[in-house]
Amino acid sequence: MLFMNLAIVAIVSYLLGSFNTAVVISRTILKDDIRGHGSGNAGATNALRVMGKKLAALVAAGDILKGVIAILFAGWLFYGSEQFYFARILAAAFAIIGHVYPVFFGFKGGKGVATTGAMVLMLDWRAFLICATIFILTVAVTRLSSLGSMLGVISVPFSFWFFNYDAVTITASAMIALFVVFLHRENIKRLFKGTENRVSFRSKNT
Repeated sequence: MLFMNLAIVAIVSYLLGSFNTAVVISRTILKDDIRGHGSGNAGATNALRVMGKKLAALVAAGDILKGVIAILFAGWLFYGSEQFYFARILAAAFAIIGHVYPVFFGFKGGKGVATTGAMVLMLDWRAFLICATIFILTVAVTRLSSLGSMLGVISVPFSFWFFNYDAVTITASAMIALFVVFLHRENIKRLFKGTENRVSFRSKNT
């Protein structure tokens, strides 16, 4: 029964993650696929570049919401059990995988930053404030969303360690952080070359 319930959490979370908000919004409102524009990434940063602030905010909200729902579902299914915390971080991990490799959209999605943020928010709001502050300050100073995203996710396991979380949570969050950083490998190359795109917060006509 335990294995079955964990499998249910993983499958449901992956399917929720596979609902890629950027692709759905771009196809529905703009009648086009965002993955054919900008960086080709189906995430909030590329949505900001391609679709403007309002739709980008909607994309980010959707990416966060699906992570929240996945974790809430896992918490409900395992409420009161010893696997409560493990099930929730498992849900977060599979929601992120679904976002990156969405089964509904050819396994080509985003980089999982907003969904990772949802995981941190649901597990510990204090850790979320630390990671979000690092992200916001980095982007505000450098206008490099990729750098802010990587520094933000790297701070996640350290934040959990600071607040005395168990080894499983810290290790799992570290693995998720490394996965998200790996997905930014092309951004890292451009950062070293000085050619990474900077975000603009000016209004954009869609």
